[in-house]
Amino acid sequence: MSSSTRKLEVVSPVPADIDIANSVEPLHISEIAKDLNINPLHYDLYGKYKAKVLLSAFDELQGQEDGYYVVVGGITPTPLGEGKSTTTVGLCQALGAYLDKKVVTCLRQPSQGPTFGIKGGAAGGGYSQVIPMDEFNLHLTGDIHAITASNNLLAAAIDTRIFHETSQSDKALFNRLCPPNKEGKRSFSDIMFRRLTKLGISKTSPEELTPEEIKKFARLDIDPASITWRRVMDVNDRFLRKITIGQGPEEKGMTRETGFDISVASEIMAVLALTTSLGDMRERLGKMVIGNSKAGDPITADDLGVGGALTVLMKDAINPTLMQTLEGTPVLVHAGPFANIAHGNSSIVADKIALKLVGPGGFVVTEAGFGSDIGTEKFMNIKCRYSGLTPQCAIVVATVRALKMHGGGPDVVAGRPLDRAYVSENVSLVEAGCVNLAKHISNTKAYGVNVVVAVNMFATDTEAELNAVRKFSMDAGAFDAVVCSHHAHGGKGAVDLGIAVEKACQNITQPLRFLYPLDIGIKDKIEAIAKSYGASGVEYSDQAEKQIEMYTQQGFSNLPICMSKTQYSFSHDASKKGAPSGFVLPIRDVRGSIGAGFIYPLVGTMSTMPGLPTRPCFYEIDIDTETGKVRGLS
Repeated sequence: MSSSTRKLEVVSPVPADIDIANSVEPLHISEIAKDLNINPLHYDLYGKYKAKVLLSAFDELQGQEDGYYVVVGGITPTPLGEGKSTTTVGLCQALGAYLDKKVVTCLRQPSQGPTFGIKGGAAGGGYSQVIPMDEFNLHLTGDIHAITASNNLLAAAIDTRIFHETSQSDKALFNRLCPPNKEGKRSFSDIMFRRLTKLGISKTSPEELTPEEIKKFARLDIDPASITWRRVMDVNDRFLRKITIGQGPEEKGMTRETGFDISVASEIMAVLALTTSLGDMRERLGKMVIGNSKAGDPITADDLGVGGALTVLMKDAINPTLMQTLEGTPVLVHAGPFANIAHGNSSIVADKIALKLVGPGGFVVTEAGFGSDIGTEKFMNIKCRYSGLTPQCAIVVATVRALKMHGGGPDVVAGRPLDRAYVSENVSLVEAGCVNLAKHISNTKAYGVNVVVAVNMFATDTEAELNAVRKFSMDAGAFDAVVCSHHAHGGKGAVDLGIAVEKACQNITQPLRFLYPLDIGIKDKIEAIAKSYGASGVEYSDQAEKQIEMYTQQGFSNLPICMSKTQYSFSHDASKKGAPSGFVLPIRDVRGSIGAGFIYPLVGTMSTMPGLPTRPCFYEIDIDTETGKVRGLS
């Protein structure tokens, strides 16, 4: 066991998450870094319990062999919860504190919106948590605030450019973009050469441009109706979903209808998660498309001259944050993109650094958002495609209670006691719901990885029900299926899972297989994913057809697909539990996150700005003014 790991003293019944988190004094983060052999030159301390690991840590270890790479997905989510984050943390506590393996947990940074809204935090739960829990769930090291600032700087640049182009002639606009210096000479700033290159203009001095070239260069001619870029904030505020800007008298009546998204829905968050280096991030931020010109050409952040400034605002955010679990195993927290309109996985940068730090025989365990049909699919087809990394094992987390719901169990209503079906033995209901689990196993196996099912046990589960899930998993092709009690017992409750995962990693025999190649059409890729859901076909709205044609003409058809659909069913209908098949998947619209590097079709309507319920989580959150400890976070 490494010097930083420790065994927990657990009590029953399991106390509240925040009480458990507050009962364990975290180690100084330099102790965690020392255990991972991170050179102090390669991290910056953010207080006593957090540190930013610099990209230079990866550069120093480039010759080091990678460890094993494990992704945690789940069955189709239900309101009962499956405990994917808790399983991810519990497995790592087992590997590090009990099985003496080098391990790093890689997790997404949670948005503050759900923390104060409905869902609560995302640090795991029970005796499998990341600590300090309050710091993890709140500001952390400011990455989301950096995303908010850079996103809104770009939004300001868009509307300001439209304003100035509307009120100035070509010559006046050009003169202000390239003002003369004290000697009366004009010059292009470095970022302007990117636009000149895009326009096919090879001249290096503003004085050399013809009137026609001046117009092409200076006038972006943004079509306001085409703008897809919205402002963001990291708070659930339904009243900002649709707003009108430009109502001040100085804006000369240039109003425009727009709105706010929650910060983690920003394309900049997806860029952060998919970037591989500072240089790569600079290119991706510059390539972000905010809308089209009136002639139909894509307008980018670099066209607006702001790509470099966005990168400066994000220069510290590119470094993952080092934290720890309750049992002293290391955690890298980095990025938190939406799992529907984006790919719902933590960063490539964090995974790459972690794989070098653990080395051969070590483990990096990362979580994919929502069920395996969404999170693991995007992990494989988007994240692994850009990272070049290959996982050896994929975990599918399931619970007896959730499988009962997929088997036809009664609806669960928030605030009401669970129906008797969920707290008393009903093996036939469990078996009926295992069709959902079997579909996730077969879909995940298709990528060439070994699949281990983690059955997250609750006190009301019976041996017969748990055995039914194990048998069904093995019959469906799982490498192993293990019952876990990490919520109640910490790492000790996931030791068998850790052993199964190690065997699965050691026995991988196939290369990674993607679901589709990139060089086929947008529709072909959409249809390959729809088929994996069980759809018999795909139906496109007129708007979707128009967008697919536009992205193809603009040269973006070679990007991977990031399907935006409900997480509560394999189909587009959230009420269809189990493993529906033979349905036609409707594509309402198709949009692009060009800088991040994917096209996202919209299946139904997706909210990118959550609202607050009647009784939000913030009712429970307060501070002990004597000790400074946070109370009530969940």
